[in-house]
Order: sequence, then C-alpha cells, then structure tokens
Amino acid sequence: MNTGDTAPAGSERLAKNSVGVTEIVFFVVAAAAPLTAVVGASPPAFAFGNGAGVPGAFLLAGLLYIIFAAGFTAMSRHVGGAGAFYTYISQGIGKPAGVGGALMALLTYSAIQIAIYALFGVYTSAALTPLGVTLPWWAYSYMALVVVMLCGRRNIAFSGAILGVCMIAEIAILLLLDIGILLKGGGTEGMSLTSFSPAVVFGPGVGVAFVFVIGSFVGFEATAIFGEEAKNPEKTIPRATYVAVILITLFYAFSTWTIVQFYGPSQVQAAANSNLAAFYFAAADSVLGVWSSQAMNALLITSLFACLLSFHNTLNRYFFALGREGLAMKILGTVHERHGSPHVAGVFQSLSAAAVLGIFVVLNSDPYTLIFSWMSALAVLGILAVQILVCVAIISYFRKCSHSHSGWTTTVAPIVSMLGLLCAFVLVVNNLSMLAGAENLIIDSFPVIVIAVGLLGAAFATHIRRRKPELYANLGRVFE
Repeated sequence: MNTGDTAPAGSERLAKNSVGVTEIVFFVVAAAAPLTAVVGASPPAFAFGNGAGVPGAFLLAGLLYIIFAAGFTAMSRHVGGAGAFYTYISQGIGKPAGVGGALMALLTYSAIQIAIYALFGVYTSAALTPLGVTLPWWAYSYMALVVVMLCGRRNIAFSGAILGVCMIAEIAILLLLDIGILLKGGGTEGMSLTSFSPAVVFGPGVGVAFVFVIGSFVGFEATAIFGEEAKNPEKTIPRATYVAVILITLFYAFSTWTIVQFYGPSQVQAAANSNLAAFYFAAADSVLGVWSSQAMNALLITSLFACLLSFHNTLNRYFFALGREGLAMKILGTVHERHGSPHVAGVFQSLSAAAVLGIFVVLNSDPYTLIFSWMSALAVLGILAVQILVCVAIISYFRKCSHSHSGWTTTVAPIVSMLGLLCAFVLVVNNLSMLAGAENLIIDSFPVIVIAVGLLGAAFATHIRRRKPELYANLGRVFE
C-alpha cells in the first residue's frame, strides 16, 4: 500500500493510483459490516423468516449480485470516476435520471450513516457504562463523527488501512466461532446441509428472510466509486467487485450455516425467537468461553466504526462529484492539495450528518428502535431503487455504443438482476413494518419518499436544461 499520488493545489481530480483490489474490497466489506450483519441482521431473519434456510437465502442474494456485477463491471470499463451510479445512470438512461439517481443514492447513504452513528452510540454507551463512564449515547456518536471526518480527510489509502484492520478482526472472531462449532460436530442434531435444500430455503418466510439478507449487501457500489483513485481501474474495479461480493456471500452463508448446526435445523428458529440479542453470544459462550462474547461485543463497536468510515468516504465522493459537475456548491468539487482527498465534501457531509442527528436528539428519539431501525429500512429501499435504475442504464448504454461484450453481459444479466431487484423491492415494501420495527404513516410513506426524491432530481436536471444549457450539456461527462 502506498500513499498515492498527490493532487496539485486547486486540482479537481482525486489522487490517482491510491488503492488497489485489496483496499477497495476492504471498503465494500467494511460497509457490509460482517459482524454487525451476522450478529444483528441474521437473528431476525432466522426468527421471522425461513429459519434454517437463512444460509441459502444469503447464497441467493449473493448470486443475484454476482449476476448484477456482470453488466456493472462491463460498464465500469467504459464509464469511470467518483460519480459511480450517478455517472452510470446519466450516460445510460439520461441526465435527468442520473441526477435523480444521485439524489436517491445520497438519501440512501445518508440514512444508513445516521442509522450506524446511532447504533455506534448505543453499543459504546453499553460497553462503557459498567466501567463508570456515563455519557449519553449521542455523545459517543458525535465523537465518532469527528474521528471519521478526520480520517476521511487523509488519502484514501489511510482509510483503507484502518478498514483492513477492523475487517480482519471482526471476521476472525466469527471464524473462531464457526470453526469451534465444526470441531464440536455441531449440536444435538449433528451436521447436515439441510440449510441449502430447496424445500427449506424456499419454505415459509423466505420473503421475510430475504428482506433482512438483502440489506447486508448495502455498500456494493463502493468498488466503482473509487475508480478515479484506483490503480489500473479497468482491471481493478471488476476484480474487486467479484472478490467482494463472493467473499461477503460465502462468509455470511458459512457463518449462518454453522450457527444452524449449533442449535439444530429444527430448533434454530425457536432459539432465535426466544432471544434475538443473545442468539450468537450464547453460542460463543458455550463453544469458546465467556471471553469470546466479550470480545465480540468490543469488535461490534470497531465494526460499526469501520462501516461509518466506509460510508463517509462513499458520501464524500458523491458530494464531490456533484460539486465538480456544478450541481452543488463548486467548492465541494475541490481536493486536498496534499492528500488528494475530497476534504471539503467530507466536512460538509459530516456537518449535515451532525445536524440530522441533532434533530433526532432534540426530539428525544430512541437510537435503536427509531433512528437505527427506520433509517435502515429507508436505506434498503433507496439502494434497491438505484440499483434497478443501474440495470436499465446498463442495457441502454450498451445498445447505444459499440463494444465487444457478450449478450449475456450487456442484456441478459442486467435483465435478470433487474427482475430480481424488483422482486426484492416489492418484498421490502410489503414487510416494511417488520424491517423498521414499527407500523405508521411515516414508515408506509418510505417508498413514496424514495421515488419522490428521484423525481425531484430529474425535475432539477430539467430545470438546468432550460436555464443553464451549457452546464446541462456537460452533466455526466466530467468523469470521462
């Protein structure tokens, strides 16, 4: 790992050759937060979904994103830059759709970032209160926000190094538990591959399980958003995409399969229902000892921090892209003269997050049942909507330009993944109350909010076309 090329003063280009396949994979996997996803998201999938079939549901979601990656990585060889999905949609469907997609992406990542800041505060407060440190949860959230902002100011390789350490630590503790269960030969029901049987995977509750499972892959586009800073992006981005998706899929499927072996396929759903919070910790205490659940608790905090840092860098580059395009304040499109990072965009988005978090604090909102749950549900809907647009953009783009890619890559795979993502979107809409942990008019309006934000972006682009035709003509092309 090197520190990358620095950008000259006043440059509007991010530091080139800063990250390779490994660092980009760290960003994607860190955004997925393996420990948080497995320990936090899979228990409700077991309890309310298809029970022992959850590992198979992770494989299905991973297969969907591998198919999605076929067209996604092919287009990355033709379209690059910090705009990621914004640039893809602009050049595939059109500029209004691109701006709409960009606003939906900003809504998505802002929502998930606020959710994780709240969760970080909750877990940190719970860990330090027994030690005599009694601060409100939001104090820890704001401390994390400042540290994340300072880390994001540095060259992207600096964040990649931090994410690598955090990711390895959280994966290690789960692998220890997985291996411990295997060495014990599972639980009272022994070892089996029942979790991957079609009858079990597609059993009652598979739709509900998929709602929780699909959210574990949020942050997928981080591979493309660092294209401008990647070494040899034509090869790095496709490799990083496939490595990240395959790694996340196999790790989630393996870890959830081993926990099924611990409790037993016939008992795992009841065990999750009886105690969602202690589902994994009880297994760790039994297999490895009390020290392991204590370590797992500590690593949950570092996992959340890594997730925050990853999304911070993603959001930075969206604001940077919009500033450089002229769609937002121009100053957002400048880079640090030493680190080549979008430091102004980083400060702006951190202050924005601080303000939104402050509103929740003033309203005395519960950090877990309201902030985390509601914002996570909104984010899952948002990312699915954007990914559906990207599928359409891939098909449209390759119909308009000459290329040497196969029909599978440019047409079949995008259509298949689009249909899969549409099904996932419908499943999330139908199970919003379960995902958000509540049922009310605000939560029911989340799909409308996502679509309205996209339409607002499209209307804004249309307004620019009438008022500033020169600016409109260059939208989506700054990154070429």
